[in-house]
Amino acid sequence: MHSKSRLTIVFLCAGLLSPTIADNQNLKTVLPAKISKDDSTGMIFHREDMTATTHSDGHQTEDVTTMLSSDGKFSSGMYRSGKTRLEISRPYGVNEFMYFLSGSITLTSSDGSVMTVHAGEAVTIPKEWTGIFDTDGYEKIWVIHSSDE
Repeated sequence: MHSKSRLTIVFLCAGLLSPTIADNQNLKTVLPAKISKDDSTGMIFHREDMTATTHSDGHQTEDVTTMLSSDGKFSSGMYRSGKTRLEISRPYGVNEFMYFLSGSITLTSSDGSVMTVHAGEAVTIPKEWTGIFDTDGYEKIWVIHSSDE
């Protein structure tokens, strides 16, 4: 093969492969989301992406989302709340797992059954749940799955 032909083949191959190489360089690597030991002691609430909210009843919350899936249906993070009592008359709307780092909550379901969840314990609230959510304050790690419904 002539060197001119080899050079043409090399340039042709390089031209065909360059979009693939360029596309691979533009892909963002997806990484796991970690809540460190320091984060779990409350340091996470000092991050710039922390959202502080004062609700209409006056109670305050702080929330940090550590992961949101690309389809927006799955997320996780940490949340801190002051004293509040919420009456949830419509379905909760999302499936939420909560692991309590401090404080506690009392959940009174619409049938009157009562469950108290303390620090070191976890609960999963189904999206269909209704009832009363009562607390003197807590910190939790949360994981939420929401559907298209």
